[in-house]
Amino acid sequence: MTGKERRELKREQRKAVKSALKDYQDADTNTILLVILAILLPPVAVLVHQGELNSKFWIALLLTLLFYLPGLIYALLVIFGNA
Repeated sequence: MTGKERRELKREQRKAVKSALKDYQDADTNTILLVILAILLPPVAVLVHQGELNSKFWIALLLTLLFYLPGLIYALLVIFGNA
């Protein structure tokens, strides 16, 4: 492998690492925003996380209408992937 090929390989690796770090930071930001949204409006947070009107949204809506706290807990469980 020539010196030029090594430099090009190192450049590509640096770009890949920067891209991976940016994606990781974006995921953290999205999760934080979803948690804030879940605190304010649990069913909407579930809808944004799931991307469609499905049974999880309706469960969150029902729990929130019955009493706020169960809806909040369920929304957080959906966001963090435990439900």
